[in-house]
Amino acid sequence: MSNADKPKMTTTRWWWVRHAPVREDEGCIYGQKDLGCDCSDRIVFEAVGKILPRNAVWYASNLKRTHQTAEAIWAVGFPKPAAMPHVDAFAEQHLGELQGMNRAAFYAKLPPGRNWLTGIDEPAPGGESFMDLYNRACAAIERINTEQAGRDIVVVAHGGTIRAAVALALGGQPDKGLAFDIDNCSVTRLDHLLSANYNGWRLPMVNQQPWIADASHRAMHQPAGPEIEPPETKLA
Repeated sequence: MSNADKPKMTTTRWWWVRHAPVREDEGCIYGQKDLGCDCSDRIVFEAVGKILPRNAVWYASNLKRTHQTAEAIWAVGFPKPAAMPHVDAFAEQHLGELQGMNRAAFYAKLPPGRNWLTGIDEPAPGGESFMDLYNRACAAIERINTEQAGRDIVVVAHGGTIRAAVALALGGQPDKGLAFDIDNCSVTRLDHLLSANYNGWRLPMVNQQPWIADASHRAMHQPAGPEIEPPETKLA
């Protein structure tokens, strides 16, 4: 078959960025609480900006920590997009009455092997299940895939939302998506491929942390872990 005879493939590249660490949670579960994040580490945002595409369309969730993270990427020299729509469907799972509970104490009571705060189909008291998050996030991904087919798409979102996107790319396996770590400020790329006879995904990278290539810099930690902030990397 010649190249001219091959079916045309449209590739839509999704670049998912998890928000920067939350420090004002006092060690508690925050879910959809609208807390700010720590965007002071210049090296992290410079490194993230180096691997993101320049001509992408940008989206974020409706929670301010994703907006602050995007602003920090732009503040170190990445070209600011003309717009960044806020998509409610890309918000973190609403954890209802679990929000405000001590994180470490709650995790200590989880059964061995549990990869998430609740079971996949188990709604948090007064909140959502992971499947609720998965279904709303996937509906938004499918809509944007159609609207922005063939483009690069940057989404600044949350650990649960990105796990949902990975699960979709794995063929719709929410339990498998939950097995992945998604660290603060990490970049996950998922490519959607579409042709006349194919509709599927490939996963070029998950949880990439480009700043750790710099031997002089300590990698960022999860919000629940000990935080070390080298002062020489602080933004003014």
